[in-house]
Amino acid sequence: MEQDAEFAEFMSARWSALYRTAYLLMGQHHQAEDLLQDVLARTCVRWPSIRDKGLAEAYVRRGLIRAASRQWRRRGRERSTDLVTDVGQPGEMELSAQKLVLWEEIQRLPPRMRATLVLRYLEDLSEHDTAALLGVSVGSVKSQTHHALKRLRAAMPEMEHRS
Repeated sequence: MEQDAEFAEFMSARWSALYRTAYLLMGQHHQAEDLLQDVLARTCVRWPSIRDKGLAEAYVRRGLIRAASRQWRRRGRERSTDLVTDVGQPGEMELSAQKLVLWEEIQRLPPRMRATLVLRYLEDLSEHDTAALLGVSVGSVKSQTHHALKRLRAAMPEMEHRS
């Protein structure tokens, strides 16, 4: 019972941050929720065997990345979006359109490149932490990041000089 309460506390404290990662990996709210729930269910079962509970969040994030990668391979590259642009001020429509195009290009990246960008730039992890989470070398993180950014720049040359 104490283990259940400890896991429930962890889950409620870290749900938002973990959901954000799941959403950034999957691109759709319902897929992110399903992914996170599946990984948390697996984590709950293994909770008693996780010795260092301080590393539980990293354990879940790694599970999210692995599960997302499996889903990407199964589903191929087909992506739909549930984003609806809310235009409020002049110029916002153009900016929102650019963000949607950028998001679509990020979704077209191979899973490892996409995961690297999400962890490095959206989760603000260091190269070392990203490498540890993905189970690859720091050099691989640098290479994946370089190639992902190169692909995005090539796909969106009009945005390269904007800030």
